[in-house]
Amino acid sequence: MNIPLREYWRLLRRYLVAQRGAALWMAVLLLVSTGLNLAAPQVERAFIDNALAGAPLSLLIRTAIGFFLLKLAHQALHLLARYRVQHVAWTATNALRIDLVAHLVRLDLGFHKTHPPGELIERVDGDVDALAAFLSSFVVDLIGSGLLLIGILVAIFIQDAILGILLTVFALLALALLVRVHRFAPPHWQAEREYTARFWGFIGETLTATEDIQACGATQHALRRFTEHLQQWWPLVFRANLWGMIWLAGWAVDLVGTVLAWGVGGPMVRAGSLSLGTLYMIGHYLTMLVWGSIQDIEYRLQDLQHAQASIARVRELLDTTSGLVDGEAVLPPGALSIVFDNVSFAYRDGSLTMAHTEREEPCGNDLILQDLSFQLRAGRVLGLLGRTGSGKTTIARLIFRLYDPQEGGIRLGDVNLRDTQIESLRARIGLVTQDVQLYKASLRDNLTFFDPDVSDDKLAATLEALGLRTWLDRLPQGLDSPISAEMLSAGEAQLVALARVFLQDPDLVILDEASSRLDPVTEVLLGHVLDRLLQGRSAVIIAHRLATVDRADDILILGGGQVIEHGPRRQLAADPDSHFSRLLRTGIEEVLA
Repeated sequence: MNIPLREYWRLLRRYLVAQRGAALWMAVLLLVSTGLNLAAPQVERAFIDNALAGAPLSLLIRTAIGFFLLKLAHQALHLLARYRVQHVAWTATNALRIDLVAHLVRLDLGFHKTHPPGELIERVDGDVDALAAFLSSFVVDLIGSGLLLIGILVAIFIQDAILGILLTVFALLALALLVRVHRFAPPHWQAEREYTARFWGFIGETLTATEDIQACGATQHALRRFTEHLQQWWPLVFRANLWGMIWLAGWAVDLVGTVLAWGVGGPMVRAGSLSLGTLYMIGHYLTMLVWGSIQDIEYRLQDLQHAQASIARVRELLDTTSGLVDGEAVLPPGALSIVFDNVSFAYRDGSLTMAHTEREEPCGNDLILQDLSFQLRAGRVLGLLGRTGSGKTTIARLIFRLYDPQEGGIRLGDVNLRDTQIESLRARIGLVTQDVQLYKASLRDNLTFFDPDVSDDKLAATLEALGLRTWLDRLPQGLDSPISAEMLSAGEAQLVALARVFLQDPDLVILDEASSRLDPVTEVLLGHVLDRLLQGRSAVIIAHRLATVDRADDILILGGGQVIEHGPRRQLAADPDSHFSRLLRTGIEEVLA
């Protein structure tokens, strides 16, 4: 894929325009540095010609000192320019990284189910790193080399028009050759970048599943798959580097240029039309032309090859849109009612919507929920029961709007979820699952998700209200105690998650089997926390245990994505012919597992 330079500018201008002042300073530094670099061969010519003419030693010494100071100033300015452009490049691409991550976390869950974390990390870091290398080298080397090329040709024209014409034609042909060679490489680099992302996706999945791999004796299988990935990766890397070896063209350019300069300039020195110092100056300019200008342009074209592959993937990621369309409606204040109206839903690998794809419609036999209808009045608690795979967790995800149903509608209050602002919707709903995400940070940061505006007094009051003050006092450093998933039990992690929800103060609470992994003692403590948490709020409790379902006002039993039974808990429990009553007699854990 060959992308015009305007596409680079279209993507990155918003990050570069903010640094106009730094760009101006870089331009000044480059111009002065290039001028000093062009002046150095002129000083060398003067030194050689003066030495051959028998000039005084003091003049030669002053010339040598001047040459030293000239080169020193050039290197200092060049280094400063490179430092400034690196700063600009990394500032711009880090802003791009931030926007990419922000874009990724807004995409629907269907996208993340089909793109492993390792692949996305490679997109955000690896591809953007290639852009940073391109930007940092483009200004100093590509633009600087272009200025140097023009300056060298002008200097040789001033000295001798014939040599100037010959070297100008030579330079134009060399650049045309390099551009021609460059066109073949980007598709191969893009293929290599795509497979690199898949490879890191595999690594991420393997490391995440290390415990299961070891427990199941699948270590050799994982290593074999790792080897297979490397075997498939290597040919792509080889082809990309093979087509990217434009240094071979540079070697040919250098050979032809050397023959041209010395073949034409040598006879002119013999004829006396050129001094030896001038011929040396032309040779120095030629070296600068090939290795300091054209060769730098070659290397920058290699960076451009990497950048073209990366920018195509970055642009594709930014053009990926969520299957969830953000609305403008805001939920009414207070506890929220829930209405499911003939909802049908199926998980789809292609549930994300890209700029060039269409949403895939579900097949009937893939439906997790089928024409599901029920309602929960505001302020009541719904106990949601059913076998594994019956659609309980899917209902929680649809209410939280991690997905939208393919058919039917869901309302909270009197607002259709498709019309709501997603961010404001999720701020009103507290979701607790059996798998709690904990960060390697302090208890305070895990409770507040690193929000510095939440005071310690509010945190302490929240834990006190939930009956967790004794647990807090047992921690060696209180709220500053470092915690992680490895340091807390499943029950303690659930308590942290419930405290998070209490701090959020939502109007609807969803508990997705939050007590399924708890010991009896911790479950009793959790029960007290739930009693406080559910006061004045609507709630959906997905559970397998009687103790948790006892808090429900209504019961909904699912089977095959459809309603088996729905009604007030006390009424169903009192009816000996109800499905719920039979579950109570038989034991929920045995029947629903």
